[in-house]
Amino acid sequence: MSIPFELPTEDRASSPYTGYTRAHWEAVADGLLWAAWRWSTPGRALLDLPGRPSRSGVRSDGLEGFARTFLAAGFRVAGADGADPHGWLDRYAEGLASGTRTPGRDDTESWPLILDHDVQGQPMVESASVALGLRLTAPWLWKNLGPGVQDRVEEWLRGALRHVPAPNNWYLFPYTVAGFLESVGRGDAETAAARVRALELLEGWYRGGGWYADGDGRAFDHYNGWALHLYPVLDARLGGDADALTRYGDRLRAHLDGFALMFGSDGAPLHFGRSLTYRFAASAAVGLGAATGHTPLTPGASRRLVSGSLRYFVDRGALTDEGLLSLGWYGPHAATLQRYSGPASPYWASKAFVSLLAPPDHPLWTAPEEPAPVEEADRVLALTAPGLLVQATRADGIVRLHNHGSDHVRPHEGESADGDDPHYGRHAYSTRTGPTAPENAADNHLSVEVNGRPSVRRRVHPLGAGDGEGWGWAASWHRPVFATGAPMVPGLRVESVTVARGPYELRVHRVVGAPAGARVALTGWATGPEEPLTSALHGLHGWEPEPETVRAPQGTAYVSWAELPRLSGPAGGTSLHVALAVLTGEPGGVREAEAVTEVVPGAEGVDVVWADDGARTRVLFDPVRVTHTAQ
Repeated sequence: MSIPFELPTEDRASSPYTGYTRAHWEAVADGLLWAAWRWSTPGRALLDLPGRPSRSGVRSDGLEGFARTFLAAGFRVAGADGADPHGWLDRYAEGLASGTRTPGRDDTESWPLILDHDVQGQPMVESASVALGLRLTAPWLWKNLGPGVQDRVEEWLRGALRHVPAPNNWYLFPYTVAGFLESVGRGDAETAAARVRALELLEGWYRGGGWYADGDGRAFDHYNGWALHLYPVLDARLGGDADALTRYGDRLRAHLDGFALMFGSDGAPLHFGRSLTYRFAASAAVGLGAATGHTPLTPGASRRLVSGSLRYFVDRGALTDEGLLSLGWYGPHAATLQRYSGPASPYWASKAFVSLLAPPDHPLWTAPEEPAPVEEADRVLALTAPGLLVQATRADGIVRLHNHGSDHVRPHEGESADGDDPHYGRHAYSTRTGPTAPENAADNHLSVEVNGRPSVRRRVHPLGAGDGEGWGWAASWHRPVFATGAPMVPGLRVESVTVARGPYELRVHRVVGAPAGARVALTGWATGPEEPLTSALHGLHGWEPEPETVRAPQGTAYVSWAELPRLSGPAGGTSLHVALAVLTGEPGGVREAEAVTEVVPGAEGVDVVWADDGARTRVLFDPVRVTHTAQ
């Protein structure tokens, strides 16, 4: 697709995979900023981008436009050691003065006040971007603001320290505000308390292996990289705190050891979790690791990932004809969005430009690009802390994520079908497919049907995960929840195990406590009829003989119309259901019906023998154990 601004010539010598160089990153940052600034108010305090407002309202959205583009400008100018050929900082200086003159007033320029998250919380999110932009550019912007403007900006920012954040990564917003104020000599007991509180919570949310939960529950998603790692690591780096940088940098390195596998060979991040309209912000952790040295990746592999992700979206219509980031994935896509998203929300993608903090002579930009992890070999990786299983195949460059540990149900919340979230509740996600819309047939889902009413999956209870040479597994259980009739059936539960091997997914489900007459249905991957992908589902035990194809007319983020395979079968009491699923881009697909030669169900589980080498996979329940033995 055409790009509404000029990019430098590709460099296939140093960047054989993407053609992108550091100059491309600067050009994209500048192009996004030029397009967004067309919509500023006369005093430059708000950027009122066109589109439907978020639930926070137009004024908050205008602040969001200012703050999130300020992030891009901050990384752009700081990475150039203060060089600002387009005068971005002058614009933001004027906007800071105008927006903080009479905060809360209903006029053309005034910024909204920062209040509690459940009253008027969105400005707290944006305060972190304002603070981080100011900290990045302090030698060139902050020091040139008049004392009165500095005082007004501080007073507005302190609203983040005096009000209650949402119970998740939001606590890092007052932490970031406090870090900036302390860096310019305006720290006090209030800033210290905000920082201590955030870091105390962060310790409680750290689950090991480089993974944080986004709050007290089990929400694991892209917020790990673009928030929970980014803010403390960047704060330590900017503040010169060697001990903190070691502590949080080591966690970032551990996170990247697995997260680096979660990008397809086309540059796509996994389509999983919320706020996916931030798009290439998914690469922020990779760029941060490279810029700070806290990464297991070589500089060439890091650039392959960050530039691949940026180019993936630039090439696929993420920008409108006017050069704005649209609300969606490629182009606009309503099903990808949350209610808190407004026209400027996609500009959290600016976090990807943290890569520009690596100067032009940094190995991130001078070393030749190297293959991404998915391009090196087939891999299966179990991430035990979040309960995720990553499956990558080199031949087609697809990465799949099997979810046995992440949900979006807070500890105090009940499990209601009304809260069903396709971006967490499905069993599997990938870099080439998106979940179907709630009104359509659910992809990658095991549904129990009682009196004709299908169930959804809400709270996910992990049961373990592990891997070996060329294979891996993860397991979980959930209570089926129903939208109509009784919300739950007493004693009913589904225990699920996924075993990944090459392109194959062995899906084993044990349904316990199903009433007489109940049925089960299992779906596979949702793909478009014109896509060069094969989605197959083959029943091995507990299913009626032939799968059917069902339609999803609302499509996914990748296609406007999709279809998916589905198996059905009877249930009642305790029943075992075994199937083989495949998503592949290999020409001609794979022979999934011939992949397994023997299936031996038993009282405790099932044995499956593989055709290619005679290896035996055994899945047992009570408790869940999975073994894989070579012939």
